[in-house]
Amino acid sequence: MEGRVLNNNQDNQDQKDQKDQNDSQDRGVNEPNRSEQKQRKSFSKHVIGGVVGILVVLLIIVGVLGYRYFDNATQPYDSSDNRVVQVDIPYGANGKKIADILQREKVIKSGFVFEYWTKAHNLSNFHAGYYQLKPSMSLAQIAKALNKGGSSEPVQSSSGKVLIVEGSQIKTIAKTVQKQTDFTSAEFLALMKDQTFIKSLAKKYPQLLNSAMSAKQVRYRLEGYLFPATYVVGKKTTLKQLVTQMVSKTNDELEPYYAQIKKSKMSVQEVMTLASLVEREGSTTKDRRLIAGVFLNRLDAKWRLDSDISVFYAINSNKSTLTNKDLQTDSPYNLRLNLGYGPGPFNSPSLTSIKAVLDPAQRSKGYMYFVADLKTGDVYYAKDAAGHAANIKKVSKHNEAAEK
Repeated sequence: MEGRVLNNNQDNQDQKDQKDQNDSQDRGVNEPNRSEQKQRKSFSKHVIGGVVGILVVLLIIVGVLGYRYFDNATQPYDSSDNRVVQVDIPYGANGKKIADILQREKVIKSGFVFEYWTKAHNLSNFHAGYYQLKPSMSLAQIAKALNKGGSSEPVQSSSGKVLIVEGSQIKTIAKTVQKQTDFTSAEFLALMKDQTFIKSLAKKYPQLLNSAMSAKQVRYRLEGYLFPATYVVGKKTTLKQLVTQMVSKTNDELEPYYAQIKKSKMSVQEVMTLASLVEREGSTTKDRRLIAGVFLNRLDAKWRLDSDISVFYAINSNKSTLTNKDLQTDSPYNLRLNLGYGPGPFNSPSLTSIKAVLDPAQRSKGYMYFVADLKTGDVYYAKDAAGHAANIKKVSKHNEAAEK
């Protein structure tokens, strides 16, 4: 009995010792784990704190840059640029569309900022029309102008002059008008296609424009009828008024010759067409009268006028030489291929060229050909192909050198 009790006590002591040893081992294992967990938590806090810090810095930077951008975009596009920019705001344009147009025309820096700024200031009652704005204007000044309303057509902002050179085509006149006024080339060319406006001019100047109005396949109905001269463009002058001045000037110049034109059996359109060819083919009054005689002789003989000037117009180019492909261009304006006068004038001729057509020289000599020496400017005339070939040979060396 006693021996059994002692054994049991010994067993119990052994189990307790083993438990204590296991507990000690567990503490040895768990204590490093808890330390690692603390380290991980501390590291995580540092990472989160760093990310938050970076985000805060980035937000501050974005905020500063955004403020600077917005502040800069609310300033005038260029405070030193007082150049007038004609801006067309179409009917039905919303705030975003208007802002985009102003940015495209370079009168504001940012369409987005302008749209936001006008909304913030409760400015939205903008009107369609043409506006004379400047890159130096503030957003408030631009918004005030848009609220007030524009004009129904382009308007000149200051007095000036427009010089139309003899022999200019409408496309060239459009560029000249853009350079010397507030009107754009696109606005000018659009007006040249405005049938309502052109019909109003024909009604006002019937002797001048009746034959032009009945012509077929014309590129520009007013080609040839914008007289080469210097025009004064006053402040508030509209583009229609400027063009009307040009047409009126042509009518004034031709008025003394309407009876003579009628007697010639040619229409005004035909006279102006021949004059526009003569304008570019000859440089002196003498040669223009002789060249006019050659063209009239060809028409009487049912020949083609064969003018390279017509081909340049047909291909709509100002290049220096023509290719065989150019000469075969399928166009009613190509008088190398087509008989007669073609649709109409090729440029705005001078009064000298118009008078040359009405009073040609030496038609009785029967000249049917001419060729110019491009170096000296001399023009040689011939009655037949053989004489013309001889003249071409005479000027070939100079002309070949000039065309290189």
